Amino acid sequence: MAKTPQPPRIVVLGDLTLDVVLAPARALERGTDVPGRVQLRQGGSAANTARWLGRLGARTTLICSVGRDAAGRALVAALAGDGVRVRARRIAGSRTGRIGVLVELGGERSFVADRAAADGLRPEDLHPAWLAGIDALHLPAYSLLGRPLGDAGLAATRLAHAASAIVTVDLASVGPLLERGRGAALGLLHEAAPDLVFATADEAAAVVGARLDALLDLAPIAVVKRGAKGATVLAREGGPYLRFEVATTPIAATDTTGAGDAFDAGFLAAWLDARRRGLALPAALQRAALAGNRTAHRHLASPRGELSLG
Repeated sequence: MAKTPQPPRIVVLGDLTLDVVLAPARALERGTDVPGRVQLRQGGSAANTARWLGRLGARTTLICSVGRDAAGRALVAALAGDGVRVRARRIAGSRTGRIGVLVELGGERSFVADRAAADGLRPEDLHPAWLAGIDALHLPAYSLLGRPLGDAGLAATRLAHAASAIVTVDLASVGPLLERGRGAALGLLHEAAPDLVFATADEAAAVVGARLDALLDLAPIAVVKRGAKGATVLAREGGPYLRFEVATTPIAATDTTGAGDAFDAGFLAAWLDARRRGLALPAALQRAALAGNRTAHRHLASPRGELSLG
């Protein structure tokens, strides 16, 4: 009897934060109140991806840093409930990171980041054994930017490459990524040497310009997430590069926070599985993109529960 293949082992490194979500029921009016919803939720781009990887059955570890406070304890417990092993540095005297999320009518979001302990992970906090034998390391670009977090992120990419694991990076957010200029951002990405990059169309344009195929200067495979329009997948394979579009069925959503992170999780889990099964690259990438879209749909259709702090 053939042995059932083990689920992939994936490490995600980066932010685990408390999201404070403000969702007004109608347009804001300056200087007065409007009704709406205020909710505390588990957040952080890295943690969102790890959460969905755990739900999809991948053997998932999140490496992060939080404060020694009730929010940090609650966030770690919530992720453990989704099957994620959390390796957290708990920093005394620094509170767990908080992100203010303003959800506009129609679902678009704006953010106010108070990262605090989320940027406190140091290279010396990493244990090489945590990355030994893994299939993939995933990082949002935030994990290459803050200090000392950015140093820890680059150290993790070196450990992962040395272990022959795949490294994937999500460009995550244009503002922080380009804060020191496009040249500095490209330098960081080249230093991380990802095997695959995720980006939205806006992020791709900001970092590499109008030609999407320029993303292939950063990694052999690039996935451009287009929300309700699906995804564009590009890959270098021999001579001419591959490019194909993967459509999806639109879903109505009042809050799209975390959908892109869920897409990353679905894509990664399916792509690693397809590679193990020996699928040709185009078939593997198409299967992975469809799985990413399905996971994003599941995220948007799932009720987002309130995080209990005690």
